[in-house]
Amino acid sequence: MRLRPGETEATGWRVVPLTDLLRRLRAAGVTGRPLVVGVDGRGGAGKSTLAERLRALVAGSQVVHTDDVAWNHACFDWADLLLDHVLRPLHRGEAVRFRPPAWAAHDRPGAIEVPAGAQVVWVEGTGVLRAQLDPWLDASIWVQGDLDEQERRLVARDGDSPAQQRHVAAWLAEELPFLLREQPWRRATVVVAGTDVLPHDPATEVVVAGQVTGSG
Repeated sequence: MRLRPGETEATGWRVVPLTDLLRRLRAAGVTGRPLVVGVDGRGGAGKSTLAERLRALVAGSQVVHTDDVAWNHACFDWADLLLDHVLRPLHRGEAVRFRPPAWAAHDRPGAIEVPAGAQVVWVEGTGVLRAQLDPWLDASIWVQGDLDEQERRLVARDGDSPAQQRHVAAWLAEELPFLLREQPWRRATVVVAGTDVLPHDPATEVVVAGQVTGSG
């Protein structure tokens, strides 16, 4: 598996039912408010896909995308917005309705919403597993995958125009030092394979690591 320099490679991969993954994440035993689970990984790792599969598994659960919080704001300097307007209300058991300042400034309609009574809130996005937010996440997932496959996915999704290449370069200039500093793969409750490691049924199963060791 090709990883960025500094990222540690997971080992001991095994196939488990999605329900087993959910049981492990729910071990925190949260009551009186939603369980808040961070889902992190590099671009193209499969974070959104996994978060949606988990959302569908838990009735009444919701997904919050950090890309929505960060939209027209910053690549990674959005933790305060997420904390103050999403995570704190969730920990108080309150509904969330947050219209980020950049949405208003650029006339983007709507808001980030989570109704009261949600069972689980999956907070998905690169950079969510960081020291500042650790106390506000009850459990977490790092989605690890092969960079070659991730890059193919990003090109298929976003194209490969000169403008997109400049965007990716600017993103990586911030992502690489940020993730190297935070090392989210070490913070995660569980590491999940985002690219093919073992044969499995994506509809009902997931590939998880036994541990994170060595160096990438």
